[in-house]
Amino acid sequence: SSPHLVQVRERIRINGQPISKELFSKYFWLVYNRLEETKDPVHASMPAYFRFLTIMAFHVFLQEKVDLAVVEVGIGGAYDCTNIIRAPVVCGVSSLGIDHTSILGDTMEKIAWQKGGIFKPGVPAFTVAQPERPLEVLRDRAQERECLLYLCPELDAFEGGRRVLELGLAGTHQRSNAALALQLARTWLQRRSCRGLGELKEVPPGTELAGRPVPLAPAFQPTDAMIQGLRETEWLGRTQVLPRGPVTWYLDGAHTTSSVQACVRWFRQAALNQDKPHDGSEVRVLLFNATGDRDMAALLKLLVPCHFDYAVFCPNFTEVSVTSNMDQQNFNVTLENALTRCLENQRTWTQLLEEKGGQDPWLPTPLRVGGLLQPAPARGTLLLVPPAPRPLNSPALVFPCLAQALRWVAQGRDPRLAAPGATGAHPHPAASSGAVLLREAAAVRVLVTGSLHLVGGVLRLLDPALSQ
Repeated sequence: SSPHLVQVRERIRINGQPISKELFSKYFWLVYNRLEETKDPVHASMPAYFRFLTIMAFHVFLQEKVDLAVVEVGIGGAYDCTNIIRAPVVCGVSSLGIDHTSILGDTMEKIAWQKGGIFKPGVPAFTVAQPERPLEVLRDRAQERECLLYLCPELDAFEGGRRVLELGLAGTHQRSNAALALQLARTWLQRRSCRGLGELKEVPPGTELAGRPVPLAPAFQPTDAMIQGLRETEWLGRTQVLPRGPVTWYLDGAHTTSSVQACVRWFRQAALNQDKPHDGSEVRVLLFNATGDRDMAALLKLLVPCHFDYAVFCPNFTEVSVTSNMDQQNFNVTLENALTRCLENQRTWTQLLEEKGGQDPWLPTPLRVGGLLQPAPARGTLLLVPPAPRPLNSPALVFPCLAQALRWVAQGRDPRLAAPGATGAHPHPAASSGAVLLREAAAVRVLVTGSLHLVGGVLRLLDPALSQ
């Protein structure tokens, strides 16, 4: 699976656990040395990062003799390096979204074509409810590849009037993921001659499908193990809540319009419906970053209805010195490029709030500064101030790294985070007035979203045990 949140070993798991450091090191060098010995002298380059880890994952699974390997594509499907498995047991396509448009295309139909590239002749495949045209593209891809494609019924159909299936993952969007997981598991179990799970029948060509472009797979009664699995599923960084006294962190790596919409629904239900403090002193903070070719304005616009008191933007680096954690380095992005993106997000957020109807009345007049980066005189730390031609009428701040952003938000009230230092304070007036509010609020609710890499960096700082 990819990407990892804190450590690269998360990408290769056996029985749900990342492989050990010893196993990772062993297989890394085995694969690396074998490739080094056999590479073409004319084209003497090694596989790129994701391709190397894919080769390594297959090698680990073969050498460790796993019974079943679940392989998630990296980007798309048709041309993804994971798509070399000729005869998988089953294939699944979850809810489609607009992402990686420079590679996959800028419409849902183009993306559906890429996703359908994983279909294999004679291998059953399942998908969930999709918009009409993308679903038709998936159907056409299945037909041209002689694949049997089925639509998963809603999770309600598996409950059949019995008790409601409990999910360990919050959010209504996880119900379609759970329905897909049940069908994929059922197919594997049937291959192992397990009985009592119903029969998946092939639908002859020309069969009337009751208005659906794809036949509906039959529901079945989940086994006790399936029910337990759905109930006990944990997935760090997805609809995850970390309560830390008065500060509660809400972490979700949503980074497409559809997933951010789902994130907003979850956050509003999980956080905004909580009992309000008796004195009303609740502060809501957005911590956001996004990467790649994503439409930042579209994502941020979806977050405005959450009524945040502050929006904080920072790169995915845990510290200004990116050598602090090699597993979270990205050699394709410089710190200055990442900070420039954050400043663009800050301006976008400001404009969205102005369109919405103004600023919070208690915010002081922001500082007029034109520079991009200014060193703090005491420690030389990079501090950001907006290069706006006029004062920003927005409670939006940019920090150069996650550590500084989290320390400002928590104000020493999260036991895992140090209080912000007196030196090197953020120069924006909203930062000092906001610090007072954050220290005195009865409840601080922080939504971290926009990037799985951002969420991973936050988790590393909030739960250092994940780095061990």
